[in-house]
Amino acid sequence: MKYKDKGECMILKIFDDEQCDDLQFNNLKIIQKKDGFKFGMDSVLISNFASKIKDNALVADLGAGTGIISILIAAKNNVSKVIGFEIQEEMAEMAQRSVEYNGMTDVVEIKNMDLVGISRTEYKKMFDVVITNPPYKKVNTGIKSDSKKKLISRHEIKCTLEDVIYEASQILKDYGVFYMVHRPDRLADIIELMRKNKVEPKEIQLVFPKERKEANLVLIKAVRLGKPYLKVLEPLIVYDQNDKYTTQLIDFYGKFD
Repeated sequence: MKYKDKGECMILKIFDDEQCDDLQFNNLKIIQKKDGFKFGMDSVLISNFASKIKDNALVADLGAGTGIISILIAAKNNVSKVIGFEIQEEMAEMAQRSVEYNGMTDVVEIKNMDLVGISRTEYKKMFDVVITNPPYKKVNTGIKSDSKKKLISRHEIKCTLEDVIYEASQILKDYGVFYMVHRPDRLADIIELMRKNKVEPKEIQLVFPKERKEANLVLIKAVRLGKPYLKVLEPLIVYDQNDKYTTQLIDFYGKFD
């Protein structure tokens, strides 16, 4: 897409508890809380995994958070629009400022809205593509954060895995595409819930921090009403034995400093 370079982040209001970070792609920036939830490699990887989005597609980003996925999808694809749904008002407002800074208001919209129930609105069967980086952890599992915002971002407090998959299936057009990043230990649940909701897994790629380490992420592509056929892609290795990014990751992820 085409967008106007806004220059330095200080053009927009940046609060004392916020920072402005470089996305290392086309001078894009993202506003984040200094001590709050920040985007990780998983968000960038799923944005790149969704690399074959058709021209003029309408895209939904469920659980938009800082807006990182919405912004990268719009920047790297010729979409008609990306609508990011984020339940946390402060997070949604911050994401919208990032959209404004990057000159993307014509193609990216952040809505402060609960993703649970959006299928009962005008968005039912509206989207060509749905993409999500949902909370990974079940309630009452994992290390608890002192921050309520971090808890909501990381734990299934406001929505469960089933909620996300159900809503995605309902707002997708027939044969629309669903992209998700999650943890490999939830893969059996993901496939079961996708098939229950008529979203057929088509491609899976496991992400490993290093060779001979356990996978810590899984990237999934699925199609609503798709025929059963699952392709397992080549594993993606993040670091080599010298703790440097692998050539494979650099090619996949984009440009690093």
